[in-house]
Amino acid sequence: MFISVCAVALFKRIHLPPILAYLFAGVLAGPQLLSVFAHPEEMHLLAEVGIVFLLFSLGLEFSLPKLLAMRSLVFGVGLGQMLFTTAVFTCVPLFLGIPISASIIIGGTLALSSTAIVIKQATEMGILNNRRTQLAVSILLFQDLAVVPFLIAIPLLAQTGEVSIALALGEALLKGVFVIGFLMSVGKWLLPWVFREVARTRTDELFVLTTILIALLAGGLTYYFGLSMALGAFLAGMMLGESQYKYQLEADIRPFRDILMGLFFVTVGMQLELTVLWNSLFEIVFGVFALMIAKVILVRGASLLVKTDAIDGWSAGVKLCQIGEFSFVIAALATTHGVLTSEQSSLIVCMGVISMALTPWLMNNSVTIARRIVNKDISFDENASFGSAEPLTNHVIICGFGRVGQSVARMLKMEGIHFVAIDMDPVRVHESRNAGEPVIFGDASQKDILINANAESAKLVLVTFDQVDKAKQVITQTRSITNTTDVMVRTKRDYQLESLYNAGANQVVPELQEGSLMLVSQVLHYAGVPMSRILKRVRAERKGRYDHLHGFYPGETTEITYGTEDKLEFIHAVVLSEHASCIGKAIKDIDFSRMRVAIKGLRRDGNEVKDPDQDAILKAHDVLVIAGKPRRVERAERKLLEGS
Repeated sequence: MFISVCAVALFKRIHLPPILAYLFAGVLAGPQLLSVFAHPEEMHLLAEVGIVFLLFSLGLEFSLPKLLAMRSLVFGVGLGQMLFTTAVFTCVPLFLGIPISASIIIGGTLALSSTAIVIKQATEMGILNNRRTQLAVSILLFQDLAVVPFLIAIPLLAQTGEVSIALALGEALLKGVFVIGFLMSVGKWLLPWVFREVARTRTDELFVLTTILIALLAGGLTYYFGLSMALGAFLAGMMLGESQYKYQLEADIRPFRDILMGLFFVTVGMQLELTVLWNSLFEIVFGVFALMIAKVILVRGASLLVKTDAIDGWSAGVKLCQIGEFSFVIAALATTHGVLTSEQSSLIVCMGVISMALTPWLMNNSVTIARRIVNKDISFDENASFGSAEPLTNHVIICGFGRVGQSVARMLKMEGIHFVAIDMDPVRVHESRNAGEPVIFGDASQKDILINANAESAKLVLVTFDQVDKAKQVITQTRSITNTTDVMVRTKRDYQLESLYNAGANQVVPELQEGSLMLVSQVLHYAGVPMSRILKRVRAERKGRYDHLHGFYPGETTEITYGTEDKLEFIHAVVLSEHASCIGKAIKDIDFSRMRVAIKGLRRDGNEVKDPDQDAILKAHDVLVIAGKPRRVERAERKLLEGS
């Protein structure tokens, strides 16, 4: 962990992606150098959970309707790429005299690409939903499906008899259809009910634990039936991709996914055998570049099956020209069963690690490389995606869709202003979404939820719930995304006015003071005060943060509940007797700021003295009006009268 932290910090400083840092940390900590982990394969299962979470997150992005819309890409381009690439890379070792069983496995391993690196890098670059990336993702999805026949065939290739292989593949196909059908049924009918009940408990820990449990159970089920764990997690995520809990699920799973994905890349680096790399350096480097060039050409050829734009096809090929993480799994299994030699397996791992290390740079420059190959400029929107709606801009994000949030939404709708609401009440979200309201289920204080609501391009983020600590978190997360979006916070009272402004709020609206201000406006209007003067007064009060609306005179019926005694502001009249300690002193000589109270006024001989002069000398029978918290007012009165 220490090596990974140092490596990521160093690579970030020199502007290299974290994936390379994890690979470097793995090589450094592996058995070839520091030997921190003498047996890195022991960490592989834990690291594979990172891929499970990654595919679960990907499933949330690619819901069933979206996947059906992309079926021509998945089963057209994906199938074509897998067949073409496997055939080509099977012929090369076969030509070199390697047995056909080993050649088929080598061809399959080299045909696969890295789902983990491509999706993680695309997510960090913010290009996951553009057309050329979705083309690459479609191919990756089919490759993940294609892993299953190889895992089944490897033990059988070590035996003799073609009938057993055909029967095993047929049996695997039936198992796959059953498991996929079962998971899709559970995901459609059972999982929404489960998450609805969990959400009603309003327990964040339970929601997170349930999310992790569902992802692992789905992966474990497919693994039990001989399929890939990642496939089960993807199906579970895909079934939940259309639910109202999509964004919260994605936000909850992300920290675990990122940590375990980092661990996965560390284990990949550990598998690099430096002795094999040194002894066969020329062959490996030549093989990596030949492999990448061939895969780019073959992916482009497969993309012609659906008449994809040339730049899209070449760009997808550049993204997918590395060797995938499942190639290591297939190579290790083939070595165990004697289909591949340990030297052949080591060569595949070395080529895979080097190609993975080059992938972040290739992805950053994939469009540029594709444009140079085609020799023309991009003539379409680079961020356009298959069937996706335009993201909202200059909209209002309403955090909390209760009474206040819904009232604001209705007024915005009447003015034709777009908005997105975020709420944690599952029943309210369900009812609102059924009515066609743009409501996201999630915790507005989480950065990922605000990103999914397009906070970066929003005009205003409005916090309507009266939870000051959570409101401050919303402000902080919004400011971490953008400094141009205004943040407005609604509170019931003005207790935390200053702290909310200090946290970064542009406007704080205390409901009680605003209600009083509206009432005062009506009273002044009926009293004959011109409307222009009323509006000026209202603006002045808001600008002065409701200075004239703070504090009140307590009475016998004033209730001070536990926890509010240090929040209320009282106004109290202190009558200065002839023996009062402060008689004969100037107001400026009394340290009211130290007593943490404010002077509201001074009455002398029955007349009110507005804004008393600081040089004014206090006399007997003066009435000094002070304001502050109850305990402070009490201590200030004792100080004024008794001097202690």
